Amino acid sequence: EMAFLQTRILTKHVVDRQWHLFDAKGKVLGRLASCVVPLLMGKHKPNYQPENKDVGDFVVVVNCEHIQVSGHKRTQKLYRWHTGYPGGLRQITFDKLIEKKPVEPFKKAVEGMLPKNLLRDDRMANLFLYAGPTHPHTQLPQLEEVLNFKEQTPKST
Repeated sequence: EMAFLQTRILTKHVVDRQWHLFDAKGKVLGRLASCVVPLLMGKHKPNYQPENKDVGDFVVVVNCEHIQVSGHKRTQKLYRWHTGYPGGLRQITFDKLIEKKPVEPFKKAVEGMLPKNLLRDDRMANLFLYAGPTHPHTQLPQLEEVLNFKEQTPKST
């Protein structure tokens, strides 16, 4: 008798989600975001399904207000949006945005790296960003701090 292999269909209750903690202090924005995105998507898991299931982990990032960018991006990088009214194109520099909303640049970087599909909002809901060093997830026993990821310190500060 021959045993047939069957593909397992995952449900939300079967997915084993882990918690990861990143400290963004002194880290480069894009390099840290590119380490967070695969964890949110679940690409490191053997049961990864890209098209229709969210199997990613939870990610907590602290000290977002101290994130770094290389070169002259601090003063020259622009975030643009449109109000919907005629002549309503608005823009703000990285420096002013991080002063006004400290977690917004990192949130936009991660959101821009995720695939543009229906799972993006679900995956972004698994990302918890905090401007300072404290966060309310300290009671979780499975929260592990991620220390060994590719990083590069900015050449100019």
